[in-house]
Amino acid sequence: MSADSLPAFPLRPARVHEVCGAGARGFAAIAAAPMTRVLWLREAWLRETLNPVGLSAFLDPARLLVAQAEDQSDLLAVAEEALRDGAVPLVVLEISAALDLREGRRLQLAAKAGGATGLCLIPEGMGSNAAETRWQAMPIHDPRACGDSTLMRWDLIKNKSGTLGAWHVRWSTEARRLDLVSPAGE
Repeated sequence: MSADSLPAFPLRPARVHEVCGAGARGFAAIAAAPMTRVLWLREAWLRETLNPVGLSAFLDPARLLVAQAEDQSDLLAVAEEALRDGAVPLVVLEISAALDLREGRRLQLAAKAGGATGLCLIPEGMGSNAAETRWQAMPIHDPRACGDSTLMRWDLIKNKSGTLGAWHVRWSTEARRLDLVSPAGE
């Protein structure tokens, strides 16, 4: 079954969305897959690093620019400028603290002005009222899978345009597409 029937995905352009959970980076990588260019912003103090080559199952690492900001305030300023400019169709922000309504609204206005899409990777339980959609992405162990399984459960927990729900999805590296998967029977 194709992911064409997955509501609110691909992410609505010219808006800012949020994702949380252990599979948030995988969600972001899948959202980035069809994009011509991606800007991925992180705070410099984060201990983990993002290796663009590690995302090669989803997109060509040459299309990805990873940048670090001193703190969340600088990160939001860079994201706002990138969204407003629109030269990069997807801006991914790894944030560490909740956005207030003013910050979330500024990002939404910038995305609308530039026609770019923003995706905030947020800590669990946080989120901005200004977000268009909020997803929770969690990996699922699949005992039937041989090798590395990318089976995930995506819960749409906020949607300003309608339907909420949950879907099991799997990234097909060979086809470079997202597939909906029926949950395993009990």
